[in-house]
Amino acid sequence: MYKKRGLLIVLSGPSGVGKGTVRKELFTQPNTNYEYSVSMTTRSPREGEVDGTDYFFKTKEEFEQLIEEGRLLEYAQYVGNYYGTPLDYVNATLDAGRDVFLEIEVVGAAQVREKVPDGLFIFLAPPSLSALEDRLIGRGTESADVIKSRVTKARDELEMMNLYDYVVENDEVHHACDRINAIVTAEHCRRERVEKRYRQMLEGEC
Repeated sequence: MYKKRGLLIVLSGPSGVGKGTVRKELFTQPNTNYEYSVSMTTRSPREGEVDGTDYFFKTKEEFEQLIEEGRLLEYAQYVGNYYGTPLDYVNATLDAGRDVFLEIEVVGAAQVREKVPDGLFIFLAPPSLSALEDRLIGRGTESADVIKSRVTKARDELEMMNLYDYVVENDEVHHACDRINAIVTAEHCRRERVEKRYRQMLEGEC
């Protein structure tokens, strides 16, 4: 009997573009059926963030142990902190036929693309670099030097847009969510993803 594997959905983009805001909005919608894969990080929790919900917060030593054991789908160092995705959870969920949603940094997404080439890769882009800088300043969580570093990094990350299947501009959060949901729906209907099921059905009827 044919069992459809879940779709790995990777949402990525420059720091400050609003990945977390868009992801949270997607998961408040009643028709959302994605399983969110909580990332790990060594950075300190921001106000309101909950361990195990927003991130798994780890020490540097704990994180490096997981790297050594090969238990991360991807990982990266960004502005002095590690970020990564637990491998075991992702594989188990996909094998069960459920879609897994990753919200990760651009460097990590490039690693995932090499390991899971049939995943769905969506680049969340800012309306402009000035809008991105305004968003970072509005957070009120980082110094001017860190913000300058992030904006500089964002320019490099925008150059990596060619690694993605789709680009969604985050002009308004609800519009970005609508576009992402439409992309996922279309991907589930892609011929390469459904052909095996129908070939097996035809063989069974012969």
